[in-house]
Amino acid sequence: MKLLALDTSTEACSAALLMADQICERFVVAPRGHSDLILDMLEALLAEAGVSLGAIDALAFGQGPGSFTGVRIGASVAQGIAFARDLPVVPVSSLAALAQFCKEKKILAAIDARMGEIYWGVYEREAEGLVRLMDSEQVCIPEAVPLVAGKGWFGAGTGWGVYKDKLCARLGRRVDGWEVEHYPRASATARLAAAAFVRGESVMAEQALPVYLRDNVVKKPSRAKINNKSP
Repeated sequence: MKLLALDTSTEACSAALLMADQICERFVVAPRGHSDLILDMLEALLAEAGVSLGAIDALAFGQGPGSFTGVRIGASVAQGIAFARDLPVVPVSSLAALAQFCKEKKILAAIDARMGEIYWGVYEREAEGLVRLMDSEQVCIPEAVPLVAGKGWFGAGTGWGVYKDKLCARLGRRVDGWEVEHYPRASATARLAAAAFVRGESVMAEQALPVYLRDNVVKKPSRAKINNKSP
């Protein structure tokens, strides 16, 4: 199987090519320019492997949550390639890809959602090495993340970098450690997508849609402005 994967959902931008059980990846952390970077990465991966786009069996992309602009770019690029080549698409949660890239077994994935909130997902690694979502993904303030059972949890993602103190205060001794510079990566997206593809979970190009979790992208007005509004 040959599967091409991409993720532009955060400040990190990555592309990966999975062939049989081998993965090649391009990865960079860049605040801007994902729309240009990702196309160059995909082209370079195919050229290095000597594989044409016509030989690809499926396409995978990080569908979010994450940066609204980044998530839209990823979905648009995936749709464009899939439409042009009539390829099946496997959407993969960016939180799941973040958790999959970790080596730990119990992962609390958190991506900074701005506006005082985080995108949150709880994952456990199964026997075959792939992570499984233990509860629904959500957007919430760090002080209100759902409490998890037991100890030995590992925090991963930019949400831990911004809100580590609040998350640790909330979760206490359930958390053994954290890594703030973990990002969703296309190599992890590819691993999860390959398994999903075998399960028949691919979609057509027009169904390859982004997942935002939060619809409100407008900055919330301050309480003072609300109170001073004329009736």
